[in-house]
Amino acid sequence: MTGPKLFAPFQVGGLTLANRIVIAPMCQYSAVDGQMTDWHTIHLGQLALSGAALLTIEATAVVPEGRITYADVGLWDDATEAAMAETLRKVRQYSDMPLAIQLAHAGRKASTEVPWKGGQQLAPSDPNGWQTVAPSALPFEEGENPPVALDREALADLCRAFAEAARRAARLGIEGVQIHAAHGYLLHEFLSPLSNRREDEYGGSLENRIRFPLEVFRAVREAFPADQPVTVRVSGTDWVPGGWDIEQTIAFAKALEAEGCAGIHISSGGLDPRQDIPVGPNYQVPLARAVKQAVDMPVIAVGLITEYEQAEAIVATGDADMIALARGMLYNPRWPWHAAAHLGAQVQAPPQYLRSQPHRYRDLFDLERD
Repeated sequence: MTGPKLFAPFQVGGLTLANRIVIAPMCQYSAVDGQMTDWHTIHLGQLALSGAALLTIEATAVVPEGRITYADVGLWDDATEAAMAETLRKVRQYSDMPLAIQLAHAGRKASTEVPWKGGQQLAPSDPNGWQTVAPSALPFEEGENPPVALDREALADLCRAFAEAARRAARLGIEGVQIHAAHGYLLHEFLSPLSNRREDEYGGSLENRIRFPLEVFRAVREAFPADQPVTVRVSGTDWVPGGWDIEQTIAFAKALEAEGCAGIHISSGGLDPRQDIPVGPNYQVPLARAVKQAVDMPVIAVGLITEYEQAEAIVATGDADMIALARGMLYNPRWPWHAAAHLGAQVQAPPQYLRSQPHRYRDLFDLERD
């Protein structure tokens, strides 16, 4: 009998992962001037002891105006790099879990209040706000301050910012980069015809709308070590008629694969308030399955994956190669432990926690450590 597929090792680019469970990036809105704080040490530290295969650092802005909120993490200068270095130094003292980072720009959805204070857009005149930018001067919601449409010079500057952030990530020893092209943020705004109304070579046809996201990918791929993976997160559909859809996602995925993309995470939505999302368990898995059938690179499924058998079925049936957990990991930071116990697999645990192994799961922890 072979073990559960969820706990089989897997290769993403040059990175070997212990199992198929990825911790997805989760914004904490707890940075100061883009710099990580003690909260990030606690947050990332607990997740790094979870038994997952890969921990992805939250959406990290490549320029200050690319933050979703004034409290977002950034990686755009020496101060933000130094703060992240100190956090990662502490986390790595007690965990050898590989780390990835999601590099991002929020586009027209930037300059907002933190979620627990309402999350509304902050005007450029607000002390915590600024002028947003986007492919076209179209606000996310009616009545919001519209973004400024990016010109070609600004697009070139942003490519360089993404590349510079990737170089900083490499200096920090981060093992993988995920480019954020989902959830209605800047790169997704270029992809969708609902938000991209440009009349130059970056708008109109599908070929034109994917042009800038591909330029960003190339810049990051060139800046990051060749033997380490660069992946992309996309929204498989806008859930709005006439918007970005799965057919366009597949075309974009094929173009990314041709450029050397090491994997693609399939989420959905976030671009338009009119979205009609059929939320429920596995609701995004059909999107991942469709992409998986069209490409050879690894595909990661995300969204309301909460049960152990559910996760095992997704990878065992070939709907996706890996699964990513976000809010479920916040609710249960030992989810991989419990999944391994339920499915009859093993996970690594820190020696300080070995006594927690229940008697009925005497083979749960992998005791062969370096």
